[in-house]
Amino acid sequence: MAKIIDGKAIAETIKQEVAEKTRLLKETKGVTPGLAFLLVGENPASQVYVRMKGKACEKVGFHSVTLEKAEDVAQDEVLDTISDWNRDPAIHGILVQLPLPSHIDENAVIEAIEPRKDVDGFHPVNMGKLLIGVPALRPCTPAGIQELLIRTNVELRGKHVVVVGRSNIVGKPIANMLLQKRPHANAIVTVCHTGAENISVYTRQADVLIAAMGRPEVITGAMLKPGCVVIDVGVNRVEDPSREKGYRLAGDVDFASAEPVASAITPVPGGVGPMTIAMLMQNTYQAAAWMAGNA
Repeated sequence: MAKIIDGKAIAETIKQEVAEKTRLLKETKGVTPGLAFLLVGENPASQVYVRMKGKACEKVGFHSVTLEKAEDVAQDEVLDTISDWNRDPAIHGILVQLPLPSHIDENAVIEAIEPRKDVDGFHPVNMGKLLIGVPALRPCTPAGIQELLIRTNVELRGKHVVVVGRSNIVGKPIANMLLQKRPHANAIVTVCHTGAENISVYTRQADVLIAAMGRPEVITGAMLKPGCVVIDVGVNRVEDPSREKGYRLAGDVDFASAEPVASAITPVPGGVGPMTIAMLMQNTYQAAAWMAGNA
């Protein structure tokens, strides 16, 4: 059976490391990393995510601010808030919780954030730096995936990584991160997606498979190369009347059939999910350290 990659435990270790670095930053530079959250509307999932991120800030010793705006808030008001935070020296990271209401231009909001404070790593400047291999704030979920692979001692150099999914949030960034000619990368990367006539042609070639397509349990054990490493990014709600909430969480990979085939696999939940918040904390610390003059 596959080794279970415990993202929750690894994320806790990273947050402990961030807490220690934050303590030293406060002592040596007098700087407390500050993270500002903007939540528009009353999306229950977004509210939960922001609360979780706020608790993580408290745990690592950050200063955090959460501002909630009504669903019908004008786009200009959102942009004005971001502009205020861009100028605030106590705020080192800005996170606008996505998705936004349809009347707000998501790209305009992302581009309004000062790139040095873009702790989500979505600003075109940071995406461009990622592409050419220049140090920058990286998207949190892809950064978390790479960190899972590093801390599980998965060798990537020369290995075939297959990424299923091409989103700007996960698929494209992780593909670019892992093909860079540097340690913990230097892989041969294939990006495929649900437009493929037969996606298993690609998945069966993967030494490392990263599933980020947003469709529950599409990839089965029969579609995997024996001994591969499986990183399941998907978090999908599947109806399940036997559960108290009426649903269960499932990944993009059918865990039951994949586990006997893979050498290592992330569970859902408890795999990639906790790493996203851990890397948000790391990004915020990094932004504060850069602004304080620390390398």
